[in-house]
Amino acid sequence: MSTAAQTRTTADGTARETVRGTARRAAGRAARRPWTPGQIVLTLLGAAVSAVFLAPLAWALFTSLKSETEAVEVPPHWLPREWTAQAWSAIFETGNITNWFVNSLVVSVCVTFVVLTVGALAGYGFARTEFRGRKALLGLVMTGLMVSPAVLGVPLFTTVQQMGMVDTYWGMILPQCAPAAMVYILYKFFQGIPRELEEAAFIDGAGRWRVFFTIVLPLSRPSLAAVGIFTFIASWNNFLWPYMVTSDPDLMTMPNGIATVMNSYGIQWAQLMAGGLMAGLPLIVVFVFFQRQIVTGVTHTGLAGQ
Repeated sequence: MSTAAQTRTTADGTARETVRGTARRAAGRAARRPWTPGQIVLTLLGAAVSAVFLAPLAWALFTSLKSETEAVEVPPHWLPREWTAQAWSAIFETGNITNWFVNSLVVSVCVTFVVLTVGALAGYGFARTEFRGRKALLGLVMTGLMVSPAVLGVPLFTTVQQMGMVDTYWGMILPQCAPAAMVYILYKFFQGIPRELEEAAFIDGAGRWRVFFTIVLPLSRPSLAAVGIFTFIASWNNFLWPYMVTSDPDLMTMPNGIATVMNSYGIQWAQLMAGGLMAGLPLIVVFVFFQRQIVTGVTHTGLAGQ
């Protein structure tokens, strides 16, 4: 290499190092920039809101580490005087935690799968296909948003009983698979997908099903993830319907099983708090690992401002 070329290379390297150094110094100055009053207020407000939401979890954790006698003392106190894991060991010994957990997992996963399948097909059908009575049928589905699930408890139970599905997994799963809200979320998202993408596929010879599976569903991953997470959480926390449709202890879900933590002296509060924390742990894990998908899904559906 000639001397001139070496000189140019050295000069270029020096220039790049200079630019990098300048960028690092600018970043350092930006990082050391003092907080504005608005940032301080928002940070304090966020900390206060977080404390409000975390306080019940902290109370449940501290109560689960008390003895049953100390858990019912009046006036109550936050920290245990004597730390003990007696409630945690008792809930495993007296309650069928493993069976409750498996039942909740089976029901929630099956409900989530069915809701995603039905919601995606129905939402795409309403958004992209034209058929007689489409608007009336869509309006009928949307009325489900205005009806409380508790109101439908008796007719649903009567139907399940006539079909012989009381005290079965199917009796707990199928009635939770009429997702009017989820159909609406996916319907709004499918409406936002450019029709040109599908029309180009139709011109290339693709059919409706191929377009749905190869174009629409891959583009719908954020919304499908959000719908799946919302459905899983709702099904896992569902207490009323599994309580109505089953009396078999071997089919109890986590919320129903934890509600049985009683003896001849009444509710065992320390054990109840321990069981509640165990029931909420999977939901905390789901939220921590999938919170980005939740936010992205809601943003993509256009529901963030509604």
